[in-house]
Amino acid sequence: MERYEPHDIEAKWQRVWEEAGAFHVENPGYGARAERTFYMLEMLPYPSGVLHMGHVLNYTLGDVVTHFRRRNGYLVLRPMGYDSFGLPAENAAIREGGHPREIAEANIAAIRRQMRRLGWAIDWSREVAAHDPDYYRWTQWLFLKFLEEGLAYRKEAPVNWCPNDQTVLANEQVVDGRCNRCGAEVEAKNLEQWFFRITAYADALLNEYALVEYWPERSIAIQRNWIGRSEGVDVLFRIAELDVDVPVFTTRPDTLFGATFFVLAPEHELVERLAERSEHGDELREYVRRTAAQRGAERADVTREKTGVFTGHAATNPVNGEQIPIWVSDYVLMEYGTGAIMAVPAHDERDYEFAEQFGLPVRPVVAPADGAPPPEGAFVEHSDGERLLNSGDFSGMPAPEGAQAIVERLREQGRAAPAVRFRLRDWGFSRQRYWGCPIPVVYCDECGIVPVPEDELPVLLPDVDDYRPKGKPPLASNEEWVRVPCPRCGREARRETETMDTFVDSAWYFLRYCDPRNDSAPFDREIVDYWLPVDQYVGGVDHLTGHLMYARFFTKVLNDLGMVGFREPFARLFHQGWVQFDGAKMSKSRGNVIGPDDLVEQYGADAVRLYILFMGPADQDMEWTETGIEGIVRFLNRFWRVVLDAADGEPGVVAGPLARKAQETIAKATDDIGRRFVFNTPIAAIMELTNELSRRPDDPARRFAAETAVSLIQPYAPHLAEELWQRLGGERLWEQPWPEVDEALLARRTFELVVQVNGKLRDRLEVPVDLGEEELIARAKASPRVQAHLDGKEIRRAIVVPRKLVNLVVG
Repeated sequence: MERYEPHDIEAKWQRVWEEAGAFHVENPGYGARAERTFYMLEMLPYPSGVLHMGHVLNYTLGDVVTHFRRRNGYLVLRPMGYDSFGLPAENAAIREGGHPREIAEANIAAIRRQMRRLGWAIDWSREVAAHDPDYYRWTQWLFLKFLEEGLAYRKEAPVNWCPNDQTVLANEQVVDGRCNRCGAEVEAKNLEQWFFRITAYADALLNEYALVEYWPERSIAIQRNWIGRSEGVDVLFRIAELDVDVPVFTTRPDTLFGATFFVLAPEHELVERLAERSEHGDELREYVRRTAAQRGAERADVTREKTGVFTGHAATNPVNGEQIPIWVSDYVLMEYGTGAIMAVPAHDERDYEFAEQFGLPVRPVVAPADGAPPPEGAFVEHSDGERLLNSGDFSGMPAPEGAQAIVERLREQGRAAPAVRFRLRDWGFSRQRYWGCPIPVVYCDECGIVPVPEDELPVLLPDVDDYRPKGKPPLASNEEWVRVPCPRCGREARRETETMDTFVDSAWYFLRYCDPRNDSAPFDREIVDYWLPVDQYVGGVDHLTGHLMYARFFTKVLNDLGMVGFREPFARLFHQGWVQFDGAKMSKSRGNVIGPDDLVEQYGADAVRLYILFMGPADQDMEWTETGIEGIVRFLNRFWRVVLDAADGEPGVVAGPLARKAQETIAKATDDIGRRFVFNTPIAAIMELTNELSRRPDDPARRFAAETAVSLIQPYAPHLAEELWQRLGGERLWEQPWPEVDEALLARRTFELVVQVNGKLRDRLEVPVDLGEEELIARAKASPRVQAHLDGKEIRRAIVVPRKLVNLVVG
């Protein structure tokens, strides 16, 4: 028999698909509406390196869904692109000593080759890259639309600053308070930055999950918590030395009389002003430098020891005029409320720990109905009948009524107002780095911030001799590029030298895929409304509070602008697990990646595709090991032989035990991929069918079973499947309908009875399902194969497992 040669077969079918335009999908004519469209999308890769096995899991999973949906009658859009701007690509260029454009484009070419070599069903005519001027022209255009709507603005804000690399870092680039690239301790710094007003859409982001078809509940919960909506009251505390009122957001106005100190977050804008007037100024600045850049999750950890510095100043509590000391502490976050809190240690555990640490007073003001608050610790429980104490003329009132009365009095004095606060903060997207989309505004002494006219887009990113960060944007050194006439008054102005973070590029790329060659708009609404929302999106859970939030925000804004006809971009969401190596997630930044190239060269693309999905459930983490791939290779060789052996079988026979096994396999694979979104168990089912085929070489339905096995394995191993399908007399399996279950045949009228003698398998019999135990035993005894092992011995007893087996015990 001819040997299975994966490399020859794979090269052949990749040429066939290319010549046939097998996976190219045309956009509809205007006014058209297909009955069954399916937009399959995986998160696009960073070209900061080539693909690793984590990518292979992600995109092979998407490939299985693509083939499955195509063969179930859907018109499937499955594009690809590259998130090629931003820190990952620039950091890669710094490491490799080249220009970011050269490094990114070399990696894109390598990734494209890898993807084609793996045989993924991608419409390459829709390929885009964020660093292509044809793409970022429209990123800039969208920025201008947001600016016109007041949704993009510039203000001074605290940022993470790496003193070694002399650059701003995104939150995800700070690990344990240190730069994840050089390890330097990160500092806080106030800089002018560009922001998108995502908080204007906080309620919509919270309330519109009902518009999606399916998102994991855990994913929704993570986003809801990140947005963090709370209803309460803003109360104004006075800092007389600065002549300012500082708003404090609280959900417990009933505890206002219990505020015994006041705390500011290290990055609060008033801290430096207080430090200038304080004898503790140097200590305050050093504390801010050390703590403000730590991640919010670390600072909010209840197990951390509380730290802080006294400012030497006081704030006035508006309910009683009491002067309470102002501290700065990292347990207060700018991400929630106003970055300032009234500390009530008797009724807040963190405040209590801080008060204990620094010897500050604790004053209970709420007591349970049946007695006094506990003598130690914070009384935080709520119960019916709570009452106020130590609260002036509100003492003795039920806590809820007292809270309302306190707020009403403060409201009359102009010191309080109802408020809704969010943990979500506006999206800071400007970066003091080179490799990013230029922000299309200029600064004019006469006109202020002036947008670049649309007909002058794109503002091209110029080449610079040295793009490495130096504490100011590298573009600022290119005076020829920076100095331009003001579009309004014609006087000399200066371009913005900061660039956009790559999350801006990826907030809308899925729309450009639909209309990638449009040179008059970022996309045509009729076309995007035809394809979107994305029917299935696949990507990591780590993007929930970044990319996925930003893409939802962009979509809602574009909907309000009349540019798209939907509010949510991704109808269904699936988070693949991490492929780990040496106990950590594979990541180019960690340097612990295993690529597919050597594996494909050694074993073939189909073996790699099958193995990565067979390793375990796709939504769970898996530790990479090559030890199992040889088992997959043995299976494919066996599959090849078994199918070719069955090729001379009689076509059209669809009855009997092997035919029924084939029907069961169809039902299993269809349900697992289509409904359960599980990808390893269909492979196991196909393996079982293959085993059954080899055990039943004389079954009249063996050709039908072989055709079924080839058809079902096609999404996983498309090259092998196409070759075998052709040898079975078929054509273009990628266009053939997915096999349908014959329910009548699947309904069992008979079953396979396993017959054992002393626990050892001796025969398999096809028997009616309605036979009783005595008849089953009689059939077992009558088997010639069984009789050969009885050899006249006495049958001491017979064990019957209904619809499964008879075990004859002899001795």
